[in-house]
Amino acid sequence: MLLLHTLRTEKDRVLAGLAKRQVANAEATVDQIIALDDQRKALQTSTDSLLAERNNLSDKIGALMKAGKREEGNAMRDKVNAIKDEAAIGEEELKAVKAQLEEALLGLPNVPHQLVPAGVTEDDNELFKPFAGQLPTLPAGAKPHWELAEEYGIFDLELGVKTTGAGFPVFTGQGARLARGLVNYFLDRNTEAGYTEYQPPLLVNEASARATGQLPDKEGQMYHCTEDDFYLIPTAEVPLTNLYRDVILDESDFPIKLTGYTPCFRREAGSYGAHVRGLNRVHQFDKVEIVQFAHPDNSYAILDEMVAHVGDLLNELGLPFRILRLCGGDLGFTSAMTFDFEVWSAAQERWLEVSSVSCFETYQSNRLKLRYRAEKGTELAHTLNGSALALPRIIAALLENNQTEDGVILPKVLHHYLGMSKLVRK
Repeated sequence: MLLLHTLRTEKDRVLAGLAKRQVANAEATVDQIIALDDQRKALQTSTDSLLAERNNLSDKIGALMKAGKREEGNAMRDKVNAIKDEAAIGEEELKAVKAQLEEALLGLPNVPHQLVPAGVTEDDNELFKPFAGQLPTLPAGAKPHWELAEEYGIFDLELGVKTTGAGFPVFTGQGARLARGLVNYFLDRNTEAGYTEYQPPLLVNEASARATGQLPDKEGQMYHCTEDDFYLIPTAEVPLTNLYRDVILDESDFPIKLTGYTPCFRREAGSYGAHVRGLNRVHQFDKVEIVQFAHPDNSYAILDEMVAHVGDLLNELGLPFRILRLCGGDLGFTSAMTFDFEVWSAAQERWLEVSSVSCFETYQSNRLKLRYRAEKGTELAHTLNGSALALPRIIAALLENNQTEDGVILPKVLHHYLGMSKLVRK
């Protein structure tokens, strides 16, 4: 959530950033927010004044009654009651204005960093780091991963349909072993890099979803358990980040580094077509997440560090990848800057997104009320997160890129975790 101070003092920068996002009526919305805040301040001042006058007169009533001036005391009591009624009306108006102000602020996305390119769709994203090597070439008859999955017994989409519905794959045999090995590999590499491992809940309350920005922006993409008012997590980012909601840190605590493995649940409404076949887009998938809380002075250096870390993971897996810096129109609602990693799918002959690494500046921490003690009081921390990594498309690329007549050759870094060097046909 954007800071009111920022909207007032840096309005031109805010509007320029929102223009990169193609936000309609941005200036009118910002002006409305500022006007609501002015109204809030005026109502707060008048209500506080009435309450102070009520308290002052209430103190005098007792003295008048003790002095035997009952008539004067009763007259003052009538005045106090009138002030009390007026203050109650003011408090209700104040409550309503605060609710309008919060709703307007929650509906305003984060301001992109100045280096974020302008643009409308993913076609306008900046190719930040192209793949510099040779893309793998496959022999004639090479198969996409959904065909290899059947041949090798990796996952079964029909079993998922049977037990749940479309988009819920069932990993079997060496496929389940591959998924488990990848999770362990990612967690080990993350903890080696200084991240503390957590195993968070898979359901969160509304306050947690609101604090990280999933609500109200992504209500339609989340599975909602209505009876208990819990949400299935779309990413471990949500529970991990909320571990530090309403926390005040010391500057010496930075940087704080968390990692965790969870299944993730996304409705992915409206996702159809050949481009989402197999594991390209599913409703439940496994992912290892990294989260950092940083001092504002260091957050973009930490973003670079996180990008390098994810790049190292992909290099060790031997997967060709490129990095995109997302344009304003393709940027996530809460992000100030995002880098997307895409791996090459040799059989499909296209790039598949496998990770997003983002800096949110103070947008999430303002909702979280995550602060640190500075020289002049408390300040908001910066939050960052990234996928390190999401399994489905990683598995898809490993299967497609490494298929041979003798089996699917596994990267050396996975041999220890799987106890084998290749996947074999069932």
